[in-house]
Amino acid sequence: MDILLLTKAAIMGVVEGLTEFLPISSTGHLILAASLLNFTGDKVKVFDIAIQTGAIFAVILVYWQRLRDTAAGLGSDPQARRFTLNVLIAFFPAVLLGLLFGKAIKEHLFNPTVVATAFIVGGFIILWAERRPASAVRIHSVDEMTPWDALKVGLVQCVAMVPGTSRSGATIIGAMLLGLSRKAATDFSFFLAIPTLIGAGAYSLIKERALLSWADLPMFAVGLLFSFLSAWLCVRWLLRYIATHNFVPFAWYRIVFGAVVLLTAWTGWVDWRA
Repeated sequence: MDILLLTKAAIMGVVEGLTEFLPISSTGHLILAASLLNFTGDKVKVFDIAIQTGAIFAVILVYWQRLRDTAAGLGSDPQARRFTLNVLIAFFPAVLLGLLFGKAIKEHLFNPTVVATAFIVGGFIILWAERRPASAVRIHSVDEMTPWDALKVGLVQCVAMVPGTSRSGATIIGAMLLGLSRKAATDFSFFLAIPTLIGAGAYSLIKERALLSWADLPMFAVGLLFSFLSAWLCVRWLLRYIATHNFVPFAWYRIVFGAVVLLTAWTGWVDWRA
């Protein structure tokens, strides 16, 4: 058993879990962490997507009662059916564009310069979103959303295909700009993550199964476990945080961190190449 490999897998799992649901880009952090750990290759790209499933299990656990009640009410509760339909509508654009452009995006955009630039731009967009007046909020709960609202959030999610943008950041901040409260935007982002990340993980594993073998199982298991544990802690913390705070600190983190990555890459102080 390669202890160094499992240690790298554990670190990557923690990075995934801590960054997946914060508006700071898990993909961007994974690319940069992999560069520093010299944890690269086609198999690692599959690993990065697969361990997202561990983070999603954390969301399922935190929202278990709502998910269970929704599933139980699909046959008789119009609200449960509308909520489920909204999630599916928001999920569809990412599926379509992912199938059409996913390969090209991975080939041309998965590099530290693009990631760092997206970090900085996203940070300024968060600052802009947090300056909106309170009167701009028209939706205070995910149950108030219409299918049109869901479609618009789903289209915004597609922006996160650019690494460094952040799926959660795009959906949460995009939803806020569309009129959702901070709490409603965060909740819907979490619910939308369930089909999006499970679908992406399953698709990647099936498509790239020829790269994998049973010998890779310990690496994937460790990554999934640490992704789940760290994501569970992070999601619970974030839901408490947004009750009394805004996303401005995350915006400044993105801007500063992105600038540091660009500076070190341009000067050659750190080799960020994935």
